[in-house]
Amino acid sequence: MLAVGVSAAALAAGSYFVVRHNLLADSVDNAARQARRNLVVAPAYLPQGSNKLIQAYQRSGDFLTVGIQGGQPFSSSVSAGVRQVPTGLRSVVGKDQLGYQRETVAGTHYLVVGGPVGRDTQLYFFFSEENLWHELAQLRNVLLVGVGILVLVAGFVGAVLSRSTLRPVARASTAARSLAEGLLETRLPVTGRDEFGAWAEAFNEMAAALEAKIADLSAAQARERRFTADVAHELRTPLTALVGEASLLADHLDSMPSASRRPAELLIADVGRLRRLVEDLMEISRFDAGRESVQTERVDLGSLTAGALRARGWDGRVRLDAEEVVIRSDARRLERIVSNLVGNALEHGGRDVAVRVGRDALGTFVEVVDRGPGIPPEHVPHLFERFYKADAARSGRGTGLGLAIAHENARLLGGEIEVWSELGEGSRFTLRLRPSASVTEPLRTGDGSVSSGDEDAVHHEQGRSP
Repeated sequence: MLAVGVSAAALAAGSYFVVRHNLLADSVDNAARQARRNLVVAPAYLPQGSNKLIQAYQRSGDFLTVGIQGGQPFSSSVSAGVRQVPTGLRSVVGKDQLGYQRETVAGTHYLVVGGPVGRDTQLYFFFSEENLWHELAQLRNVLLVGVGILVLVAGFVGAVLSRSTLRPVARASTAARSLAEGLLETRLPVTGRDEFGAWAEAFNEMAAALEAKIADLSAAQARERRFTADVAHELRTPLTALVGEASLLADHLDSMPSASRRPAELLIADVGRLRRLVEDLMEISRFDAGRESVQTERVDLGSLTAGALRARGWDGRVRLDAEEVVIRSDARRLERIVSNLVGNALEHGGRDVAVRVGRDALGTFVEVVDRGPGIPPEHVPHLFERFYKADAARSGRGTGLGLAIAHENARLLGGEIEVWSELGEGSRFTLRLRPSASVTEPLRTGDGSVSSGDEDAVHHEQGRSP
């Protein structure tokens, strides 16, 4: 449209100005010839008076005559007089020369041509150019309409061509969007052997390769999950026997010779570690199979945290600062998360482990802080991966699944675990349960009065269905 519009406008403007120049030049030539004839016949009629001259001119052509004879003006029309003669033209004619100039009189375009007759007479002829300018206006309008029509036709043709040309691009965009949304069977139709056809074939090959690769990865992931579940399941029976035998061995440690006691203690510890590993593997396999459910109940988060620390004998090693926070959530999973985070802090932080339970603008939280050596920044993004250990030697008593299990449980509860760590400063793991994930409830005293929470929370508690 731009190319056709510019070209058509340039052609139209050039045509208009060429025609205009030629018409105006022809008008000047015709008016000059008529003026010369008039000046030739003027001496024959001037002695008879100006009226005779004007009558003679009216028979020879359609123009107005204005003259000055002996300083006295005369005119053939009341609309044109000496005042309408341009000053510049009068100065040219006063030098005994034929001249012309265009002038507009009462809204009418005239070409004024003047010349001398003798020494004391000057004649000026007003030739109307209204028809000429009307024709030029019509020509201009026709050219403008033509340019507009050409632009519209160019736009229509361009739209048709671009739509037919870009239709394969639109199909490819839609197919790529479908592929990104997981519709791996998406393919493009191959039409023709042009560039778009080759593009469609390449896209289809890429989609097929991607579908095959994702299918292979999904199959490998499914095999890995089945292997983990099968290994954990198959180990349960012999492990149960090993745990029972280790318990019997632990009961007779005091009666064993000193040379045999240490190997027996190591065996009992390894059997315990193996039992924890199998339990973790079983839990991970249930996460992968999607068989884990959430059993919500009314939970005092501070009391639950204190109980988890006492049950594991950590209450003397961990400092607890807990507010009264009551929520509806899964107590077993909360205890699992807290115990895994505290156990990880005790194992790797080593000292000054503190737990804080409270509520802020973001919701309920459980914060576990240690003053250990900290975690290198490159390891922080991988902490919740299964079997991941920052220690390359994989030393320690952990299974490498504790943080992964804590993360999965937090996700099931609609929360998340935030990590902050600085080398030489320690680490902080924060379990956050957003208000949308767990409903905060007010505590009530024995007489039914509210001891914490605001009035809105009371109405929320009373209005909620069981």
